[in-house]
Amino acid sequence: MKIKDVLFSAGRSAFFFDDQKAIKSGAVQDGFVYKAAPRTEGFKSIRQPGEAISVLLLLEDGQIACGDCAAVQYSGAGGRDGLFLAETYVPFLEKNARPLLQGKAVSGFRDMAAYIDTVTIEGRRLHTALRYGLSQALLDAAALAQKKLKTEVLCDEYNLPVIPERIPIFGQSGDDRYLCTDKMILKEVDVLPHALMNNIPTKIGERGEKLADYVEWLVNRIEQLRLNPDYRPELHIDVYGNIGPIFGHDVPKMAAYLGQLEKKARGYALWIEGPVDMGQKEGQMEMLAAIREQLRRQGCGVKIVADEWCNTYEDVKDFTGAQCCDMVQIKTPDLGSVHNIVESVLYCRANGMRAYQGGTCNETDISSRVCVHVALAARAERILAKPGMGFDEGYSIVNNEMERTLAVLRHRKTSGKQ
Repeated sequence: MKIKDVLFSAGRSAFFFDDQKAIKSGAVQDGFVYKAAPRTEGFKSIRQPGEAISVLLLLEDGQIACGDCAAVQYSGAGGRDGLFLAETYVPFLEKNARPLLQGKAVSGFRDMAAYIDTVTIEGRRLHTALRYGLSQALLDAAALAQKKLKTEVLCDEYNLPVIPERIPIFGQSGDDRYLCTDKMILKEVDVLPHALMNNIPTKIGERGEKLADYVEWLVNRIEQLRLNPDYRPELHIDVYGNIGPIFGHDVPKMAAYLGQLEKKARGYALWIEGPVDMGQKEGQMEMLAAIREQLRRQGCGVKIVADEWCNTYEDVKDFTGAQCCDMVQIKTPDLGSVHNIVESVLYCRANGMRAYQGGTCNETDISSRVCVHVALAARAERILAKPGMGFDEGYSIVNNEMERTLAVLRHRKTSGKQ
């Protein structure tokens, strides 16, 4: 099977690009937008519509493989690639990526994905969003050519067992952290609510009091609304580095505060993502390690999740090697090619680190479905419900793609058909 031609179409992602630096610096929200000037290169406003580019591989038998190029909500922050705009990159792809793929044989996924991930144009690797979407299309092409599910292609190429079992799903609430949490509880989501605690004065509190109140409300709400008394989701809250400034990056004070949150959680497993952002990778690992060690000394069970400055496969290896956290977020668009996601999850599993296969609200339905197949093959610890910030839509996309895939895998296992 060969790639006969390649098309690119500009599209919209499911959320927006946000200037994290401006938001964390105190930009005031005005309805859905922010009142302030942007502070990150490339942004024309603090919040601007997210963009995507679909990659369409026209195969010689008439089938069409698809992948979506997409970038994270907080592009240009935490060591990530800059703003991803379709008007810039559609012409770039037409000129540079189309000749790379046109006429190529689709014999497998891994080698072609690695090639796309490392190729350089004018001395530079492709933007992570481009590598992400191109590799999705290549995985889809391999699955179509082999008449297999994408999960099966990955299991074959990485010599992994096909395990037809669910991966826990992590719901994200966006700013609507109360109403969306109610929805998550009613749908018995495995892990919740993310909560988007990206601003100290309005969301966390100058002494952390608002976050503490929210954790207390969260537990009460679960026990008030749950239909099944055995439903006990894990609590996972992203604070975007904002605990650090509140306590002057004093490790004992930060750990003591996390201990207070644990008491508010009343026995529910509590994960705190990104308690600090030290502005660079080495400092981030050192500070997370210090917080984690202090939590252990004081007998606190709060678990730390790394996000900022853990962007690439090499970063995942370094954070895992430093044992500076209890879980790393594998932020899928930041890793470039899909094969890096697989290898990151497998590396974590082989080295005693929990792998949260995350991503961003700013993806598309196509990229989110591909991520389900990656998680099922590599067996991530949890997967983010995405895209979008409304919860229901992203949860439906991820949950239903997972259930459809599992239904086929179980059928093949019981019927003996491959």
